[in-house]
Amino acid sequence: MGVFINSIQSVLVVVLIMLLGYVLRKTGWFADTFSKNISKLIKNIALPASIFVAVLSRLTRGKLVSFGSYLIWGVISVIVGYLIAFALVKIMKVRPGRRGVFINAIVNANTIFIGLPLNIALFGDKSMTYFLVYYIINTVSTWAFGVFLISNDDPTKAGQPKEHHKINWKQVIPMPLVGFLVALVFLLLNIPVLKVPFLSQTLSYVGSLVTPLSLIYIGIVLADAGLKSISFDRDTVVALLGRFVLAPVVMIVILTAAAHGGVSLPTMFSQTMIVQSATPMLAVLPILAAESHGDVKYATNIVTTSTVLFIIVIPILMTIVQYI
Repeated sequence: MGVFINSIQSVLVVVLIMLLGYVLRKTGWFADTFSKNISKLIKNIALPASIFVAVLSRLTRGKLVSFGSYLIWGVISVIVGYLIAFALVKIMKVRPGRRGVFINAIVNANTIFIGLPLNIALFGDKSMTYFLVYYIINTVSTWAFGVFLISNDDPTKAGQPKEHHKINWKQVIPMPLVGFLVALVFLLLNIPVLKVPFLSQTLSYVGSLVTPLSLIYIGIVLADAGLKSISFDRDTVVALLGRFVLAPVVMIVILTAAAHGGVSLPTMFSQTMIVQSATPMLAVLPILAAESHGDVKYATNIVTTSTVLFIIVIPILMTIVQYI
């Protein structure tokens, strides 16, 4: 019961800051361009700084091998997730324009704007190293594969030969991932940048902007989307079940199987991976759907609905996680 109450309190912190963004947007404090501005600030400056500091302060050259070994479990869960999502598309006969969005909704998560603030609220800064494992896998999965599923699901091109899309490396390797790679270089070369007080404090202060700004951003997104527009059709309900039930169950099964197979995994790593697997859907789904003439209304609905429902899901999931 204590874990349930503590997780509710942690989620309430997240919700209250989101509510602040929601109310301030509704009352006209924020201009129409504000959400795009803070999104760029978070993704291109604050999050790379946060990741850079986390890697150099929590990883050592000796721990890099174990860090790399953690990636395999996340990769397996993503592959299984795609197989399940593809099967559901076939079984349910999801219509063109929704298929790519539906698959991404089940497999890929909103790690930046909700996943990271939630992880810090639940487990503290010490969980950042394990969060990076999920973030890297989720980023590559989204931009190296997921985005092409949406692009190739353009209903206006049904029956036409599939186009071969080139990988956009600026999206596959976004600035937060660049921050991680640069930090690895500093780590391997043993450059003591964090031992310089003014550099360490500057990076830490900038990095600390991620949590509050991310949650305010989500509040603005919810205000713009409109909570009254939420609806529950068949495709929406199954996508939500896939994100909040199937994805964490797959992760739990994989991590449990690894433990029974003699693999020693830190408890916080398992908890982080399970919680991240149940975070809401990608905030960019409506944008990606619009670019490919997909069902923007459906994409907006599942993003909004999953963002609201995660408030209920996480405390329940945290109660289950403690027994794993």
